Amino acid sequence: MALKAYKPVSPGTRGLILVDRSSLWRGKPHKGLTYGKSATGGRNAHGHITSWHLGGGHKKLYRFVDFGRNKVDVEAVVERIEYDPNRTAFIALIKYSNGELSYIIAPQKLSEGDRIISSAKADVKVGNCMKMINIPVGTIVHNVELRIGKGAQLARAAGAYGQVVGRDSGKVLVKLSSGEVRLINGECRATVGSVSNPDQKNTNLGKAGRSRWLGRRPVNRGSAMNPVDHPHGGGEGKTKSGRQPVTPWGKPTKGYKTRRKAKLSDKFILTKRKK
Repeated sequence: MALKAYKPVSPGTRGLILVDRSSLWRGKPHKGLTYGKSATGGRNAHGHITSWHLGGGHKKLYRFVDFGRNKVDVEAVVERIEYDPNRTAFIALIKYSNGELSYIIAPQKLSEGDRIISSAKADVKVGNCMKMINIPVGTIVHNVELRIGKGAQLARAAGAYGQVVGRDSGKVLVKLSSGEVRLINGECRATVGSVSNPDQKNTNLGKAGRSRWLGRRPVNRGSAMNPVDHPHGGGEGKTKSGRQPVTPWGKPTKGYKTRRKAKLSDKFILTKRKK
């Protein structure tokens, strides 16, 4: 997918860069695979804000995406590639040979009419899903499971991928985009290829209103607040806080490590991610 730059015919289009979605399906999603989402605005049952900077945004239909790919040894044909407002990646509507329809995360270079399959061992072809123990070393994968049968948890966002770099006694070494090398059970599944829409990271929304359409409310700097609202607040004019950067509740931020020292999954991380 290419990027689309706009002529500055208004202040909102000056600098506006979006992903060109002209090749995607223009109709509505398949009704049987959707349900209406109710927005929270970042508030809990008491009406208190518990997640900041959420709210507003366009009304959305949620698409049920199959992250498990549990329909084994049944071939499917890609019906179309669609936009999904709930995620950065595109999704593909696939039709199995028994007539069942399903949505999956669309990998790069998957197109309408392609045939894909989920099996214990399949051809190393974009869109095919198989057990990681059967994927050749060096293969680019996405939608990686962490627990057998739970469904994909790693490499699901636009442009994300991992690479199989080795095998060790029934387990597989996967190098993620962050540089982290993880040990994953060979019986877990992954899909061949990298996730679609890699240009998502190069977009420029152009104006604050477009951010509001996506459901993102404004973010204020702590230094622009009063002392009662934030530890960085107060002072005459622009002032340095004179202390370590902290959250509004006084916890250190900007590089402060919050991962537990004795986390159970530490034994599966062979190389930590790049700083």
